[in-house]
Amino acid sequence: MQLVYSFIIPVYNRPDEVRELLDSFVGLKTTFNFEIVIVEDGSTVSSKAIVESYASQLDLAYFYKENSGPGDSRNYGMSRAKGNYFIILDSDCILPSHYLEAVNYSLKNDYVDCFGGPDAAHPSFTNLQKAINFSMTSFLTTGGIRGHKKSVDTFQPRSFNMGLSKKAFEETQGFGRIHPGEDPDLTIRLWSKGFKTKLIPEAYVFHKRRISWSKFYTQVNKFGRVRPILNHWHPETKKITYWFPFVFSCSVVLAIILAIFGVLWPIYCIGLYYTAVLVSASIQNNSVIIGVQALLATSIQFFGYGYGFILSTLTLIFGNKAPEDAFPKLFFKTK
Repeated sequence: MQLVYSFIIPVYNRPDEVRELLDSFVGLKTTFNFEIVIVEDGSTVSSKAIVESYASQLDLAYFYKENSGPGDSRNYGMSRAKGNYFIILDSDCILPSHYLEAVNYSLKNDYVDCFGGPDAAHPSFTNLQKAINFSMTSFLTTGGIRGHKKSVDTFQPRSFNMGLSKKAFEETQGFGRIHPGEDPDLTIRLWSKGFKTKLIPEAYVFHKRRISWSKFYTQVNKFGRVRPILNHWHPETKKITYWFPFVFSCSVVLAIILAIFGVLWPIYCIGLYYTAVLVSASIQNNSVIIGVQALLATSIQFFGYGYGFILSTLTLIFGNKAPEDAFPKLFFKTK
């Protein structure tokens, strides 16, 4: 099958991000023709003028629709795209020049109907962005929970950098209304229909994550609340590792309490772990300052996710409500 690629990019009030992303498309070193579908999801700050300014350089399609969330906007774009293989990106990503060649080479040699690519920190990122990137991707934190790169059937792609065949989209109807969590939900439904997934390590993007500490906490807390809902919908995918952030957070609190009463070995263990994070992040980013910020990012990630996870778990067990009723803010309403 000849693959024809369509990039699907939902946008919400971020025209400057669109400019940076389209600049990186212009810089792609590839022999393949591709289409870019921009879906403006009810924005009040339009990206249309910026998109039109690239019309002479790129094959672009621009759509504006009422706000219904990123999942529905991706579905909207895929249903109108010309290609037979969709590549879904967040608007806050930047592509390295080899990206599409890496994707095509991997699919040509080992085809799957859904792939995911990793994210990396660009040299231009702020220290905060680099610290959060470390906490979101390192094997020392929760980076490995998404699935090992060699485990083709268990890797869960994320929609900031995700490929999906037209066939797989049509058979699953794409993303659901939950957000965040729409990407692992789709992946699990793909598996149930016999589709394969994989990671393409070389197809990384620079994911800028324009975010503050408070927004980062809100984000990871939502991730924590979503996971028990996914476990509720798809009980066959439950893993003990999803409990790790909550258990770790409890362990830190317990270690502090025990240290007050003179039992020090637990706090030493916690300190050893944080030392490993500090050293690893400092070396990876060539900056002790980023290493220190990575300690805070890791703590926020574990405590935010862990609190959201246990709150959602207990609510689903004892609340006697459907997830949509218990957590309405995690679901977009479609008209």
